[in-house]
Amino acid sequence: MSYFKFDDEDIFTNTIETYPEYNFYIHSGTVFIDYHQPISGNYSDNITGVPKGFVSLYEYNINRSASQKIYPFITKGGLRSTFRNLSNSNWNTQYGYDGEDIQGNYNLSSSITRIPINTASRPKIDALRNSLRSYHLLSRHYEMSSSYGDKTSQDINLINIPHILYGSQIKRGSLDLKYYISGSLVGQLQDKNLNGELIQVGPSGSNGSGSVAGVVLYNEGIILLTGSWALESNSITYDGSTSDGKWYYFGMGSNDNASMDLTSLSASFSIDYKGVNRIQALNMFCNASYSDLNMSNNPTYSTGSVASVTNKYRYNNEPRAIKNVVSSSFTDVEQKLEKTTYISKIAIYDKDKNLIGIAQMATPIRKTEEKQYTFKLKLDI
Repeated sequence: MSYFKFDDEDIFTNTIETYPEYNFYIHSGTVFIDYHQPISGNYSDNITGVPKGFVSLYEYNINRSASQKIYPFITKGGLRSTFRNLSNSNWNTQYGYDGEDIQGNYNLSSSITRIPINTASRPKIDALRNSLRSYHLLSRHYEMSSSYGDKTSQDINLINIPHILYGSQIKRGSLDLKYYISGSLVGQLQDKNLNGELIQVGPSGSNGSGSVAGVVLYNEGIILLTGSWALESNSITYDGSTSDGKWYYFGMGSNDNASMDLTSLSASFSIDYKGVNRIQALNMFCNASYSDLNMSNNPTYSTGSVASVTNKYRYNNEPRAIKNVVSSSFTDVEQKLEKTTYISKIAIYDKDKNLIGIAQMATPIRKTEEKQYTFKLKLDI
């Protein structure tokens, strides 16, 4: 076996940036993700084992009964290793002896959440002070208090998008919010200036058209809607109170424990955006030069018997000739010998020569002394 050390120019890391599209449609307290209807299973109303309108983090236990579900576990021991959500007191009392398994759960899920804020105590807005301050160079609408409004007192509709549903950040200029009344569009917001301002762009000539109705925190996945004007004159009962449609009610029913009374009119909401997903890839170039990798320890590389002469004082391997695998055009003529090997696998070792990975060729590569190859190995990290 031959070992080769990577040079500085043989290894580099590059980043692939993708922009996956996402859609949420909220109607009558139900969230639909990417236009998909939940599929009923044998054991629940959603085969993924998570509530409707949620994405499954691991996508394990698809359509499995409770007794058949797989789960993560940690064996209790002196190192006191455990899951993050298990307190020290529970670790001591619920699991009585070393060697007992501490079980976790793979059916973890996530979805968007609407948080209406209309009281004097607003810890969630206070927690966003530093984040809002970091965006204020883009627009004054991010300021906690300005001529555009005071976020410590005005009604705010906070919509939280979890990290798993946008990646590194929300792509600037991709956010599109639509407000429907009985299927008719009454309001549309876009961050068309790429500075986080959610500007009402439709319908054309509607009340509040051209005004800024809120801001978006791209890195945090937070939408803050502060527009207070009426989008339509027909009153709808939102969570027990009758009101005209406003941006404060946008997304009602998205895991906010609010109810919308269904009358002759109904409201629905749509959220479209693109995420930014950065994937780092490790690239390794493995070089097989002209004079390298032309010998093999494989028994088929040589001809002759493998027998050896041994006695009490001597161990001697019999000489063996390299097998000539060069094809000839004539059956009775042997071509000139060319050392030939076939590269079928490339093994990667760490600095201590511990095997950490193997790359296998779909078809073995024929290597002679007159040929050189460079193999490119790629690994997402």
